[in-house]
Amino acid sequence: MSSATLQTIDTPDGAFTILSDDDQRVLVSGWTVDADRILGRLRAADRPATVREGRTDAAAAVLAYYDGDLSAIDDVAVSQQGTPMQRTGWEALRRIEPGHPLTYAEFAAELGSPSAVRAAASICARNAPALFVPCHRVLRTGGALGGFAWGLEVKRSLLSRESGVPALLG
Repeated sequence: MSSATLQTIDTPDGAFTILSDDDQRVLVSGWTVDADRILGRLRAADRPATVREGRTDAAAAVLAYYDGDLSAIDDVAVSQQGTPMQRTGWEALRRIEPGHPLTYAEFAAELGSPSAVRAAASICARNAPALFVPCHRVLRTGGALGGFAWGLEVKRSLLSRESGVPALLG
């Protein structure tokens, strides 16, 4: 990939940075102002040669999401490179409805491999376009938060926003 655009916007959960390719597909996103941290979420072979600051189409969807339109992020195009199982998993994450999180075991079952809970967790951990591919909607059994690359406070806030009920601590 030759070039990409980086944009940081303010959200109630802090600064949110989006890296989009020339076709406006989100490659990486997360709650940070650190461009190196954003780029570090991509495999070296998938990093753009040139990154410029500018405007991304996805920023408007993030602002709409935070203004209460939880479906605004659903149709934002993303581009992720991974194994066939990872790509299937990332597509499945996009089908999890706001306010209806799954456990890692339920997510593994959704992928057709009920015993592959660790693989399901790994799919979430390797998800680069956070929010647009809502890995935050997968929890530990019993409702504990589990992990999240951008911090448990952000995960808790997103789940609370989507459900109207405070998320469990974990």
